[in-house]
This record gives sequence, C-alpha cells and structure tokens, in this order.
Amino acid sequence: MSHFFAYLARMKFIKRWGLMHNTYAENVQEHSLRVAQIAHALALIRNRLFGGTVDPNRVTVLALYHDASEVLTGDLPAPIKYFNPEIQKAYKTIEASASEKLVAMVPEAIAEDYRAVLLPENDDHLAIVKAADKLCAYIKCLEETAAGNKEFAQAEQSLRETVDGIDLPEVTYFVETFVPSFRLTLDELG
Repeated sequence: MSHFFAYLARMKFIKRWGLMHNTYAENVQEHSLRVAQIAHALALIRNRLFGGTVDPNRVTVLALYHDASEVLTGDLPAPIKYFNPEIQKAYKTIEASASEKLVAMVPEAIAEDYRAVLLPENDDHLAIVKAADKLCAYIKCLEETAAGNKEFAQAEQSLRETVDGIDLPEVTYFVETFVPSFRLTLDELG
C-alpha cells in the first residue's frame, strides 16, 4: 500500500501567503495548477515564437509537482525562506529530504519516474517552471491589489522587478500579452 496520493491530496490544506492578509485564500494545490498552466504556455511560447525545443508536457508535469514536498514541510513564507543564505540552503535540504520521502512512498516499479519530477535536474524545463512560479506570485499580488488589498502592494512591486529580471523572452511575451487582464473585473473581461 502506498500513501503517496493521500499525501498529495493534502496539498489543498497548505495555505500560501501565511503572513499576509488575503482577500481570498490560496492553497498549494490550486497554486500548482496555475503554475502548470502558465508553465505550459511559456513552453509553447518559447517553442513557437522563439525557436525553443523544450517539451511542454515535461514542463507541465514538473510544475504540477514543483511544491509537492510542502505536504511534508508546509509552505515557508518567502521573507523567512530567503532571510539569509544559510536559511535558504537549509530549507532546500529540507525540501529535498521531503521529496525523497515522497519518492520512497511510490511503488518501486514507478519510483524513478517520480524521482525525475520530484527531484528534477536543473535544466531549461525547470527554469520555465521557476519563471511560471514567479509569474503566479506576481499575478496573485495583482489580483489582491485590484481587490483593494494594500497588503500586497509592496510584494507586487518587488515581484514585478523579479519578473522583469527573468531573462526569458517567453516571460516578457506572457507579461505583455496576458498579465494586463488580471487587473480587470469580470465585466471588463467581457
């Protein structure tokens, strides 16, 4: 018997943005879906518009599982996670240990397949997932500030600078093409 998917089902209980007042709560499960959708789009944009050769399906799967370790670690708020290099390094070690524990839950016949998505090597695919993750954080800030939540104003500015600093043309294209809509109301989206 494997507890792997029972653990993954608990992603919906892990709240993000724990130190901030939210107009709507966001959990790790819904965040992972949004990251997967945006990462998939970034991969397609890279391939179709910028001559890339990444596998959109691999990017999507990596994105679906990119925060899976948080079912064991919880979501550590960014101000703590990035407070200093020692904490950041220690947390990466904790995340890797949690991912190893998740891989150990998977039946042996498919364990290596899950190791490849839970503990991926750093490559172009993972770079796209990381960019999508930052875009999602920025979009969350846009949604919160558009709803009148000033709590996210500073984070919005900081994340916009981070997103602007991502040296991937597909990110710039996504920001210019899709991001402005996130400030609109449903009626304005028409």
